[in-house]
Amino acid sequence: MKVLLVGVGGVGEAIAAIAKPRKWLAQMVLADYNVKRAEEVQKKLGDNKRFPVEFIDASIQESIEDLAKKYNVDLIMNSVDPIFNKQIFDAAYNVGATYMDMAMTLSEPHPTDPFNKPGIKLGDYQFDKAKDWEKKKLLALVGIGVEPGMADVFARYAQDHLFDEIEELGVRDGANITIEGYQFAPNFSIWTTIEECLNPPVIWEEGRGWFTTAPFSEPEVFDFPEIGPVEVVNVEHEEVLLMPRWLKTKRATFKYGLGDQFIGVLKTLQMLGLDNKEKITVKGVQVAPRDVVAACLPDPAYLGDKMSGKTCAGTWVKGTKDGKKKEVYLYQVADNEECMKTWGCQAVVAQTAFSAVIAMDLIQHGQWTGAGVLGPEAFEPNVFMEKMADYGFPYGMKEM
Repeated sequence: MKVLLVGVGGVGEAIAAIAKPRKWLAQMVLADYNVKRAEEVQKKLGDNKRFPVEFIDASIQESIEDLAKKYNVDLIMNSVDPIFNKQIFDAAYNVGATYMDMAMTLSEPHPTDPFNKPGIKLGDYQFDKAKDWEKKKLLALVGIGVEPGMADVFARYAQDHLFDEIEELGVRDGANITIEGYQFAPNFSIWTTIEECLNPPVIWEEGRGWFTTAPFSEPEVFDFPEIGPVEVVNVEHEEVLLMPRWLKTKRATFKYGLGDQFIGVLKTLQMLGLDNKEKITVKGVQVAPRDVVAACLPDPAYLGDKMSGKTCAGTWVKGTKDGKKKEVYLYQVADNEECMKTWGCQAVVAQTAFSAVIAMDLIQHGQWTGAGVLGPEAFEPNVFMEKMADYGFPYGMKEM
């Protein structure tokens, strides 16, 4: 398989590092706007032939198409902030390549009632084009990171093997990671974090469909394996938009353990207008406030040696089996020390990356096939879960 990797930040580097030992990978083009960063990753990988470096401007669709054609790639892997999704998604369609991303096209809140009704939902742009992809017999596999991605595979597995009827599919994410030397340093893209945490969260219910609520609503304490109790809150996330399309449940939610300090910082950014992604004029210069915030904070790709602790991602499922009530939590715990030792990447980005590489493996070997715009739930889950331990990310299951 020949892959065009668009974006070589923390997650992009982790994708390349996890894919490197696999013989099915013929070539992965490290394409980034910051060529110096891509060259740095290439040097760490130590394989210039399989991992060539190229400049790319992901905001220009023609730039993406030209590189895809130059290397005759089979698959375009989107590993940049989702503001560029439309261009990369459409470029893959035009050149006839398989497309994958870890976050779908962005939402836009309802113009008059944002905390009750969804406006443009995550992925709407992509699903509106699904029939075009089907006619062309091309696959766009959207939301194939850890959450969304692995969490959706777990939901499909629960439906197929663990439950007769599902009452709720609830993705739950918590961590005990600390970062030495920083009062505030997100371990993932702050651009994406602001987007998903400050937008109205989406919930799905049978008979009602998708609806929204206020950010950080419905707090609850969830007991995470190897971490312990963490307060989690509603956050906008792709799983809630994906799971009801293929799985039968009465309710779908996503809750994230952010912590009071983190929520406080996000609320302050919003209050000051620093969450704005539209450019404003500052002393004659056009700049987006959110880009300034991102530039002021440390790059998550370089925080690994200062981080310690674990992160837990997974899917809590509540329902019935054989007439009896049942609750399980299917999960994956990534330890930062182990991820740094094995991949040279911090835990959050490594955990985000591995699902994409397994999906490439399954597509390359014909174990996952399809056409159109599909989420991870659309595919057979066992083959994915069987590969998790081999890739260094074993799953667990806890009866609740």
